[in-house]
Amino acid sequence: MANPNYVRSHTIDRAQAAEIDAGLRAHMNKVYALMGGAMVITALVSYIVGMDFKAAIAGQPTALIPVGMLETMFTSPVRYIIMFAPLAMVFLFSMRLHKMSAGTANMVFWGFAALMGLSISWIFAVFTGISIAQTFMATAAGFGAMSLYGYTTKKDLSGWGRFLFMGVIGLIVASLLNMFFFESSAMHWAISFLGVLIFAGLTAYDTQNIKNTYLQMRLSPEGEAWLDHAAISGALQLYLNFLNMFMFLLQFMGSQE
Repeated sequence: MANPNYVRSHTIDRAQAAEIDAGLRAHMNKVYALMGGAMVITALVSYIVGMDFKAAIAGQPTALIPVGMLETMFTSPVRYIIMFAPLAMVFLFSMRLHKMSAGTANMVFWGFAALMGLSISWIFAVFTGISIAQTFMATAAGFGAMSLYGYTTKKDLSGWGRFLFMGVIGLIVASLLNMFFFESSAMHWAISFLGVLIFAGLTAYDTQNIKNTYLQMRLSPEGEAWLDHAAISGALQLYLNFLNMFMFLLQFMGSQE
């Protein structure tokens, strides 16, 4: 005859495990939904501004943005502000995120996504629409595979963190040096290749970290407030990984106009 205490304890364990799984799935779905929303905003802003910029270059009428404003945005020193503003904003946002209300954090995240769309809008004036779409699909496939790996693997990926973080710092420094000093095509391709690998690795690492953080902190005294902030933070990390993978991969797959 089965021991009733054994049956009862195992029933409770299974119920708790099911509850944890359901909570984790809901949390990850929220992370991906926030990330997806940010990607839509970035895509819309970059497409609208980029197509107007392309029309202005061709001497054609623009749809929304006056030609003079586009010239200021892309041919004057203002272009450096547009280029580097997202980098400054993401550092400030990451530091201040948990001091904001969830509503404010969401609004800042959407604003950051729009600013990022503005900063990469030039791609529509340089690369063909088909190659941008193909690169996006390839990025989505690679991102999905690496995120799934990070979510399902039993291997501890925490050891990747320091190496990948140093890789990102190296990419930023190398990109700035090549942009302003070396202007080497060989260095450009090397940076792009390493960029794809590093942000693919970060996708797996961050996905596992988001999952593990939820499992460790799900009973936090802060409750829903903590979960809301954690979801936004996770979405920001994955958004940046996806976008950087896309931009680096575009250097290989993009066909110029």
